[in-house]
Amino acid sequence: MENEQPVQKALQKYEDVDSWKTVIFLYNSALKEVGTRLEILNDEFQHVHQYNPIEHIKTRIKTPESIVKKLKRYGKETSIENMVKYVNDIAGVRLICSFTSDIYQLAEMIGNQSDLKVLSIKDYIKKPKESGYKSYHMLVSVPIFLSDSVVHTKVEIQIRTIALDFWASLEHKIFYKFEGNAPDYISQDLRECAKMVSELDDKMLSLNNAIQACLVEGTNEISAPPLEEITENVIGNRRPHGKFVHTRKL
Repeated sequence: MENEQPVQKALQKYEDVDSWKTVIFLYNSALKEVGTRLEILNDEFQHVHQYNPIEHIKTRIKTPESIVKKLKRYGKETSIENMVKYVNDIAGVRLICSFTSDIYQLAEMIGNQSDLKVLSIKDYIKKPKESGYKSYHMLVSVPIFLSDSVVHTKVEIQIRTIALDFWASLEHKIFYKFEGNAPDYISQDLRECAKMVSELDDKMLSLNNAIQACLVEGTNEISAPPLEEITENVIGNRRPHGKFVHTRKL
């Protein structure tokens, strides 16, 4: 396609306009583009299968403070050029779904978008971080159609279940307070909580599959292990010890 260009080149077109405002305009446009596509995919899935895999969508633009911190962590000078080149999650979309099986189904549907390019994938579902963090990350390049050009803009898409999002949100708040230096026992407890959350996700997926099988077979008898097991594990494992801003509910 003619006049295709990355964000860096597009900035030259707007050299008489504030560069920061131009960058934010482009990333906000990318979020709108991705958000609309996801809503359409979700509506189509509901239309065909009578089931919507996306519970809700959260979007955000990284704050200037967070961008500067990341550039310093990378050992890069603070500049608009470096920000666009090295910070891949300036525009972020978080998809919250019901079951772990939805995560890979959504990732496949996103990857099948013909004019959307998947730049990289980080699967923290199969290989969680040491902290216990689990999520599926996709870095994509999305075309923004302007008056006389098409600008390809990076957007990070995170896909996780409701339970995983609950854990990740609280883990972020806790570590933010300690600035990444939480006591060892807190880190250990967070890892244990992450394990419980994974067990809960597995249990809910198993229960949902059992329900679907019963519906197909036309019976009301559901064979699945009792949920009380998880509750007992959660209570038994306790030991006493002395920013996405926009949400669309689908």
